[in-house]
Amino acid sequence: MTNALVPPAGPQRTLALAQLTNSVGDGAYYVTSALYFTRVVGLAPARVGLGLTLAWAVGSLVGVPLGRLADRRGPRGTAVLLALATGLAVASFLVVRGFVPFVIAACAYASAQSGLAAARQALLAGLVSAGERTGLLAHLQSTLNAGLAVGAGLGGLALRAGTRSAYLGVFALDAVSFLVCAGLLVRLPSVPGARVRKAGGLGVLRDRPYVVVTLLNTVLLLRMPLLSLGLPLWIAERTDAPTWLVSALFVLNTGAVMVFQVRTARGITGLASATRAVRRSGWIMLAACAVFALSAGASPWVAVGALVVGAVLQVAAEMGQSAGSWQLSFALAPVDRVGEYQGFFGTGVTVARTMGPLVLTSLLLEWGTPGWLLLGGATVGASYAMGPAVRWAAGSGEVPVRQQVLAS
Repeated sequence: MTNALVPPAGPQRTLALAQLTNSVGDGAYYVTSALYFTRVVGLAPARVGLGLTLAWAVGSLVGVPLGRLADRRGPRGTAVLLALATGLAVASFLVVRGFVPFVIAACAYASAQSGLAAARQALLAGLVSAGERTGLLAHLQSTLNAGLAVGAGLGGLALRAGTRSAYLGVFALDAVSFLVCAGLLVRLPSVPGARVRKAGGLGVLRDRPYVVVTLLNTVLLLRMPLLSLGLPLWIAERTDAPTWLVSALFVLNTGAVMVFQVRTARGITGLASATRAVRRSGWIMLAACAVFALSAGASPWVAVGALVVGAVLQVAAEMGQSAGSWQLSFALAPVDRVGEYQGFFGTGVTVARTMGPLVLTSLLLEWGTPGWLLLGGATVGASYAMGPAVRWAAGSGEVPVRQQVLAS
């Protein structure tokens, strides 16, 4: 790939455009949804939190069977239908006026989103060779960050206006973005459904090595709410750094991923190199945690310096871990069940988003420096355990049908 920001023309670029389209809508949704549900719909904040937790729990369960559907019926058609379903679910928020309808709409939204993610991964696997997938996923991650940044800016305009019409406009934009995404996906070549082997009712859960790899990756993903929740609270309550630094660190993270994610992923071509990248990211994350801890009790500008250095280390760890996990998630999945396996692997993101806030607030705000070091230590432990887990998975009974990419 010759361009660090734009993937090659053809299916790869179309997938990136589809990603960009709906990530712009999602970026606007993410920054306005909480206030929309509380100020416009009139729900109590606790009920909003409860409803979204229930919704993503349902979505994490539904993602696997929807991924299996993509394997059997063809990922392109399934992805198009789920993109349309996501847009319809977002549009339903425009008419929600009570808690029960809100929960129903949120469950529909989370389920369609989870299924869409699995179907798009299966579609990617059908259109792109194994050696190009990690690189394309890096492009898609850069595109995602660019779209979220643009969408967040649009959402910020709605927040500044503060009117009901402005909030409704954001939700309408998000709904339309998924319709455009569906239109782009339908332009891609069709990928036929696979003749899926019968695996019993538990499906991917019977593949214990893959389950272990997914669980370890979930531990590594607990850092996901760090930028949106952990660090803002740490800066406000444990340091003398200015609160505007929260925004600056977010911009730093987003910009670094946009520029360097593709470059970070270039050296990852197989299970061995992916495992090394994950292990290396664990040590970098431990260093980031240690530097973040130094910001407590320091003078304002020393705290700022420590937080910026920690953020640089954190995003480096994030990019390495992401690229390594993408390679592992595809290479260890049976060829005929990519959608199902990606649906399961994706539940790690949901679990991290659900449990991460509780884990981070408990460790960082209540324990302080020991909490930071424990978080970093857990990351190193999970990253080192990934090696034996991957070797177990590569040598398991699924090996004849796994997408083996054992080079490097």
